[in-house]
Amino acid sequence: MKKTLALFLFICSLTAISVAQSFTLVEGDLSEVKKEKKMNLEFTYEKMGVGKFASETEYVSQKKTDYNAKEPGRGESWEASWKADRANRYEPNFIQLFTKYSKTMAVGEFPDAKYTMIMNTDYTEPGYNIYVSRKNAHINATYTIVETADRSKVVAKINMLKAPGRTMGGNDYDTGARIEEAYAAAGKRLSMFIMK
Repeated sequence: MKKTLALFLFICSLTAISVAQSFTLVEGDLSEVKKEKKMNLEFTYEKMGVGKFASETEYVSQKKTDYNAKEPGRGESWEASWKADRANRYEPNFIQLFTKYSKTMAVGEFPDAKYTMIMNTDYTEPGYNIYVSRKNAHINATYTIVETADRSKVVAKINMLKAPGRTMGGNDYDTGARIEEAYAAAGKRLSMFIMK
């Protein structure tokens, strides 16, 4: 009985996650893109809002101030980790899950690929987990696919809302772990959206 209930709750949580995340093809056509075996990929974070802050600059400034008030120098360490997590955690997870679930297309550093996809993270909700209360992380992004040889030629533009960031089991007390899961979910679901 307990196993049946656990399985039911697990399936419900997956359903809730898949419903929350949405993709919209705003412009263009993906029919030629999905025929490719590889696509160049670039990540940008222009004009990104974070949590209740309109800009990442405001968010980082406030967090540094808060951490330094508790322990001198901790704010600078936190800022370095905040920036390093992009290349060390978020981007590799996006690439890995996109490639795994597309089954026929690899994304990454392929400057010779016909198309380049630019993922701009428009918004990051870092969430929190303080044992007794939690708020899941999520990201919103815009994917612009252009011809690599002539970037003025936009092939397609896709908007994504609320890629969820939460680890199974809820042991995601680190902000980076929650956001990392949001990028993994984004990569997985985007590949399925493009390849369908």
